[in-house]
Amino acid sequence: MTGIAVIGVGMGEPEHLTGQAVAALNSVDVFFALDKGSAADELFHLRHDLCRRVITSHPYRFVDVEDPRRDRGAADYGRAVADWIAARATALGEAIRRELGPGERGGLLAWGDPAFYDSTLRVLDALLDPVDVEVIPGLSSIQMLAAAHRISLTRVGRPVQVTTGRRLAACGFPSDCDDVVVMLDPECSFRDVDHVGVTIYWGAYLGSEHQILISGELDAVADEIVAARAEAKRRRGWVMDTYLLRRSS
Repeated sequence: MTGIAVIGVGMGEPEHLTGQAVAALNSVDVFFALDKGSAADELFHLRHDLCRRVITSHPYRFVDVEDPRRDRGAADYGRAVADWIAARATALGEAIRRELGPGERGGLLAWGDPAFYDSTLRVLDALLDPVDVEVIPGLSSIQMLAAAHRISLTRVGRPVQVTTGRRLAACGFPSDCDDVVVMLDPECSFRDVDHVGVTIYWGAYLGSEHQILISGELDAVADEIVAARAEAKRRRGWVMDTYLLRRSS
């Protein structure tokens, strides 16, 4: 069976890699890349630079796979995502069959960690031809957020919830959890939650030389975060950001 390694690479810095990830990178013959949007060029260079810096064992090559468009305005969000995953699986499956020779090992690099809001594993599960998948965890933006702000995500005997901006906007701040990590929130949905007693710890490009950090009482810094995010996107064309909302007891 064809072997594929899914390797978490943090923000693409060698210092973000585990020893297991370095070993996995050095075992891959063909890397497959599904990129999209304005981030594609910079992420292309980050990916290639990382491999040049850490792979020493043997030659390797990259295969770029055109990423299908997703209907972000669809009324049925779940159906739209499922269709997108299926289209990605078709494109990736064709590339694997075409490019990966007998005895070769394939690889996909996952930004951050493939366990958090990353479609790579779902795409591989949807392939028509099954593959033998190995998953190597990486340093996630959630961990880097906590480290950068010098905080623990959990408080004694209390839970933490990881969710999306879409879910926060639809359901609000959960009533049964006071610590909420929010990912994938281009709309800055924190503006619409009850600000009373809420602190926000926000970070963009976490772990990179372009890292931006803002924290404070939500009502005091919400507008600052919105402006900083907009300027970062204007300047670089893309933003990766994550934040923690913490409600006082």
